[in-house]
Amino acid sequence: MTKLKREDLMSLEEYSEKRAEFRKEVLELKKDRAIALGEHATLYFENELTIRYQIQEMLRIEKIFDAEGINEELGAYNPLIPDGCNWKATFMIEYGDPEERAKVLATLGGVEDKVWVQVDGFEKVYAIANEDMERSTEEKTSAVHFMRFELTSDMAQAVKDNKNISMGIDYTGFNQSVNPIAEASRVSLMNDLA
Repeated sequence: MTKLKREDLMSLEEYSEKRAEFRKEVLELKKDRAIALGEHATLYFENELTIRYQIQEMLRIEKIFDAEGINEELGAYNPLIPDGCNWKATFMIEYGDPEERAKVLATLGGVEDKVWVQVDGFEKVYAIANEDMERSTEEKTSAVHFMRFELTSDMAQAVKDNKNISMGIDYTGFNQSVNPIAEASRVSLMNDLA
């Protein structure tokens, strides 16, 4: 998969004009790319469109229009686009109450290393988490983690051959799984594979 370049982005003025329509398109796509792993944990799978939207939003909010600033945003977000042999996701532990969230996060150190995907007929693939920076200590974990799931070519072919995909968390006291994910989600993730 190709990475985004400056030419792929809209100017702030153009984005302002097209933002509502673009946002609607992205939100529709994201419906099939959010996999709830139980009530309080979700994997949000990224692709070129979701990352382009994120960059456009950052440029708009920060009012960045110079080449250096745009290149910094591209450098920060391009690594989150799948490479054709993997899936990349933002993993979020979601509790509305900040006190409850803090208590739970204090019990989940290392949970990010226990999140997995599995293509039917193959072993689980555990996340490679937080390659940009450490987000967990022995005392607690972060509510947000960035993950990469590396697939073999046989796994990718199996997905293209309509094999089911399951996902989950193997963490004592926080075990979750979805077996299989919805067909619309499987198809959306299949499109990330070369």
